[in-house]
Amino acid sequence: MIIVILCNAFAAAAGLALFALAIWVAVDGYKLYPISGVSGKDDIFAGAWIAIFTGFAYFCTCIFGIYAARKQRRSLMLAYLIIMFIIFIFECASCITAATNRDYVSRLLLLLSCLQVECCGTDSPLDWVEYNSTFRQLYGTTYPWPLNCCKRLSSFEVADSQGCIIGQTSTMFTQGCFTHIESVLSRYTWAVSWYGFSVQMFVFFMLLIAMVYFTQLG
Repeated sequence: MIIVILCNAFAAAAGLALFALAIWVAVDGYKLYPISGVSGKDDIFAGAWIAIFTGFAYFCTCIFGIYAARKQRRSLMLAYLIIMFIIFIFECASCITAATNRDYVSRLLLLLSCLQVECCGTDSPLDWVEYNSTFRQLYGTTYPWPLNCCKRLSSFEVADSQGCIIGQTSTMFTQGCFTHIESVLSRYTWAVSWYGFSVQMFVFFMLLIAMVYFTQLG
């Protein structure tokens, strides 16, 4: 009984941490969702919303598990085990969804400008010239890259639009966005997927112990 109670106390804390991390991803402080939405692959955020539910559900159910173990009643322990298995399945879906979304991202999906992080294109502004895009179809050769690639004044107006259009490095952002976006996506994936997997591994062994305890109840 003591082992079951201690394991549930630890799992409740782990579930609460998963809940907090999933909220952090869903809030999207790095503004990655618009990029994922355009690519049609925003599963990382779907996984985060599932993890918000499962994290809080783990916390509540583990508190109930502590109560059930202290009461030493088979009916309560059976209800606890059933609920935990259901949550376990949902959290598996969340982890898998987030992990596969991370593997999907390719460099060609990142042909964009990020004014907030002062970058342009995937590797450099030349990506807008070398690859086909909706922007190229709309503007042709009038603008080689979006004006978001141009440096701005404090009033957010383009500092030197003509210099930016002809490619003067002093008037535009020359660093690509891929490194920034990849690092943000990796953080989101770690929070939802890999931390979720670690919680799942602990819950799996905890449920085995709980089932052994259940069979010993009269």
